[in-house]
Amino acid sequence: MNRTFKMHTKILLLCLGVTFFALIFQMILFQQSSSRMIYEQAKNESFHSLQNMQEDVYNLIKGIEKVLIESYNEREFIQDLKNEKSIKQMRNTYSREAYNIATNNFETTDGVVALYLYNVNNEIISTYRRAVTPRHKYPTDIYAEESTYNSAIVKEYVQSDNTRMLISSYYNTAREKEIIRYVLKLYNNGNAKDIIGYVVCDVDSKNLTAIIEKYSNNENMYLWFQPTGDRPAACVGTLNADEVSALEDFQKSIQSGKEGDKTTIESGNRVFFHLEQDKYNFGAYSLMPQEMFYANQRILAHNLILILVAMFAVAVVVTYVVTKTLTKPLENMTVTAKKIKEGDTKLRMEVLEQDEIGILGQNFNDLLDTIEDLISEEYKTKLLLNRAEYNALQAQINPHFLYNTLDTMGSIAEMQECRQVSALCQSLSNIFRYSLDMKHPFSTVAKEMVHLKNYIYVMDVRMRDHINYQFDIEEEVLKAEIPRLSIQPIVENALNHGLRNSRKAKEVCISAKAEGELMEIIVKDNGVGMSEEKIKSLFDTEGAENTGETEGKKSIGIQNIHMRMKMFYGEEYGIEIESKEGEGTCVKLRIPQKAQER
Repeated sequence: MNRTFKMHTKILLLCLGVTFFALIFQMILFQQSSSRMIYEQAKNESFHSLQNMQEDVYNLIKGIEKVLIESYNEREFIQDLKNEKSIKQMRNTYSREAYNIATNNFETTDGVVALYLYNVNNEIISTYRRAVTPRHKYPTDIYAEESTYNSAIVKEYVQSDNTRMLISSYYNTAREKEIIRYVLKLYNNGNAKDIIGYVVCDVDSKNLTAIIEKYSNNENMYLWFQPTGDRPAACVGTLNADEVSALEDFQKSIQSGKEGDKTTIESGNRVFFHLEQDKYNFGAYSLMPQEMFYANQRILAHNLILILVAMFAVAVVVTYVVTKTLTKPLENMTVTAKKIKEGDTKLRMEVLEQDEIGILGQNFNDLLDTIEDLISEEYKTKLLLNRAEYNALQAQINPHFLYNTLDTMGSIAEMQECRQVSALCQSLSNIFRYSLDMKHPFSTVAKEMVHLKNYIYVMDVRMRDHINYQFDIEEEVLKAEIPRLSIQPIVENALNHGLRNSRKAKEVCISAKAEGELMEIIVKDNGVGMSEEKIKSLFDTEGAENTGETEGKKSIGIQNIHMRMKMFYGEEYGIEIESKEGEGTCVKLRIPQKAQER
């Protein structure tokens, strides 16, 4: 008995020790291999977000530049600039030219607050200001106060060989808001060395700020745009007092053109990202707390510890139960072996071992003949069962033979110019191929729609019944995952039970849309409808099993889909039916929305 107790203890300690060591070792390896990967992945996602934000900004700037280029369509104005008419003549003739360009070419939503036309000598020709009030105060000439309106950089740009549109900014003290400035040079017949004037367009920064807010998903993120070699233009986010100086250093380095070539810089408890525009002198920048990148690591470590504790607790319980279950029969077998040893010659014990496993082997020696007989009988039974299964398989139609034959029939019909027969064979082949693919229980909404349209075509040809089908499928749900054969049986139910006995114009509407994290698929018909009792009977699985009704008499397809959705996703998902007798039926299928894994 002492040996049995020791064996039980050894098994228990061995299993628990191996389990604990394996869990700890796995947690350490996983933590080391994934922590840096998670951190880098978080940084890459932040950088990709910055890239997407730059793309939106590029489209915004490109649209404004395209409108400013329309200035070349003012041919008389351009011709007088080429002829270098005096500034007095130009002002008299084109005093409203800036107004015309601004109001005719820009929409109100573009946020243009002022537009200026200058000749090559930096002399103002025409000015447009959207409003002239103490609250909306804009300069009549950007060079009136160069330091106030940051116009020195415009003059420097005009005198340079830079042919790209300049993007700058200044802070409007009256509005207490950043104003984005776009400057486009006007050339003589497209000659990049012969500048005849330029257009200055000041735009409210609200559109630019809206783009930044779109990609700011954390209140601790600080995002801003800043032209290269110029002051910041627009920003979103908050910083604490200790980080303001770091931000100013970054912005000063950008303004001096010394921000470096790196796209990511780690400094203190912040990570600095920047991404330049390829065409414009405009960069997107962000300061993000490193805390954001380590958040997923902390969650991972916390979850690993919880999993470790839970698995170890389960291992303790399971190991104790298993070892107890193993050792108790050994004790009984030891008693039996002692009885054999005392004179029960019916049991054969030829080999004696020094432990319980040896006693177990000796105890089962006398059962060998019986076991061999049982094995022989079981083998014969399996042979008969295998033969029966083989005969049953021979009696089945090979699905591949079936839809290959349909393909052959379709090809022959096509050669014989039987277009409808060819199309029908092809649709049937597609239906069988899709329906018999049991290896993949999940499909996509897009594939379900293809299968449904094949079914609809076959039913139209078969029933010769004109039914108007309407599809309203949102593009974002086309790639969503859905259990295979979930939509077609609902439509089939509408045809068989809703429209078959209807005398009016028949119509079926199929729609699919996303509602937050859910996806809703609706099949609606204008058929005969059904009563509340009938709706309840559709979900009565026991009734269908007891009565043995087939799908042709009762909508087992609805039951099947409803129960599959609950099995896959939970009790809160499945099918809902709304119906009024004489008006029609609406079947709604609600499941979680997630893209199919590739």
